[in-house]
Amino acid sequence: MRTALFALTESGAQLALRLSEALGDGGTIHLPERLRSSVITSCETVYFTRLADVIKTAFVRYDALICVMATGIVVRMIAPYTTSKLYDPAVIVFDEAGHHGISLLSGHVGGANELTRNLCAAVGADPVITTATDVTGVLAPDAIAARLALRPVPKAAIQTVNTALLEGKTLTYYLDASLSQAPFYEEQLRREDVQVRSFQGAIPSVGADEFRVVIVQADDIPNMHEPRTLYLTPRRLIAGVGCRAGVPEAKILRALTEACGMIGREPSAIDLFASTVVKSHEDGLLSAVRTLGREIRFYPNEELAAMIQEYGLIESNFVRQTIGVGNVSEAAALCAAGEAGGRMALGKTSFGKVTVALLWEK
Repeated sequence: MRTALFALTESGAQLALRLSEALGDGGTIHLPERLRSSVITSCETVYFTRLADVIKTAFVRYDALICVMATGIVVRMIAPYTTSKLYDPAVIVFDEAGHHGISLLSGHVGGANELTRNLCAAVGADPVITTATDVTGVLAPDAIAARLALRPVPKAAIQTVNTALLEGKTLTYYLDASLSQAPFYEEQLRREDVQVRSFQGAIPSVGADEFRVVIVQADDIPNMHEPRTLYLTPRRLIAGVGCRAGVPEAKILRALTEACGMIGREPSAIDLFASTVVKSHEDGLLSAVRTLGREIRFYPNEELAAMIQEYGLIESNFVRQTIGVGNVSEAAALCAAGEAGGRMALGKTSFGKVTVALLWEK
């Protein structure tokens, strides 16, 4: 998850630094220009003149925004850019004293509720979660979808099934056994004490008073949506890969295994690979992709550079001097995701001579 942290004062900046340490990748801290000489940071830091300008850019650039300031300021800043709970980034607000952390936007699909709990535990703050299902202790299917990288369809059915849950009704979960990751989904759901009914072929007919969740490929969703059915469809996992010249297949497969393990998956969960055209004849990379039975797409440096610019990706001087562009794995994964974009499951991570980034397609 690509995360941006914001603060407006020295005390707020100190809390932002603590929150940054609690994040796996540290995130990017954004501070007013006037704090440049008074706040010392060891992570990537962006200094701004107007908060409104950096928030506008960050809202489409990052997966999560953590703001150490008054909630009213944040609401006014993000209001023009919110579009949908399915695509908006997670937005979390902390007061400067670090007493409370508020999950403000995209609590379930965007992961704000879970991130709020984790960060509050790290800094000793009280999490403020207002999502109805969370308040009542009910496990919402869109929260499950976020954990399992599934896309809820249609959006209107989220409210329908969640309301049914709040009214004490039971949801029935169905799982298409033909999905490649079906055993993984079933295991994860059982860990949440969710019982699953497997099926093959046609989706079972809905009962007269039944509310249900169906995990199925997007192409198998009926054209006419049943109003009491929420479909959860797998998001594609895209692996952006960069490597040194001559790296053998075994090392690339080992890097992919380690990278996927960091997000609780196996390399078999990868749907698509992406890299730079400079690596389009790299035997080890091509062999690894063939072994996993997947497709790889190669992008010209101009397209990678455009993604680096659009998303503010960190570049390596060595890589830029070697192949002409300073970020391959993240930029290539974003190119493969297309206009819809994606949420970074694992930022650019080095495994010796192989670099991997993992991205869930939105």
